[in-house]
Amino acid sequence: MILIKTATNADWDVWLALRISLWPLDYCSREKHEKQMQQILDDANKVALIAFVSDNPAGLAECSIHAYADGCKTSNVGYLEGWYVDEKYRKQGVGRALVDAAKDWAKKMGCTEMASDCDLKNTVSRAAHAGVEFTEYSHLVHFVMKLEE
Repeated sequence: MILIKTATNADWDVWLALRISLWPLDYCSREKHEKQMQQILDDANKVALIAFVSDNPAGLAECSIHAYADGCKTSNVGYLEGWYVDEKYRKQGVGRALVDAAKDWAKKMGCTEMASDCDLKNTVSRAAHAGVEFTEYSHLVHFVMKLEE
């Protein structure tokens, strides 16, 4: 059985471990993770959802409300900021349960659309998004330029 729980301070260690699995420490420091987690707890327009299977942490979805999102026709869009399912629980409905809970949260927040993103090269994430009925809207290439002082 899959249980989806809204994260609280009591889930801090489990939540942090799932975040680090999604965004490793060489990408996001522990301090930055913890700062972002506190921001989620402090903001009514954000939520973290944790999936448990037989009391074992199995996955995570973090969501927020965006004023707009590419491809959406409405304002105040539910946005799936981060989505992770531990490999041993993949293809067992955990990811779908997390997205369904995220959709329910977004609807309660008054949203009629949901959006998400992932790296173009992340074929696992792209397939997972398609598997829960997200539709790819566009492909972007981002550019960076250092400016001399």
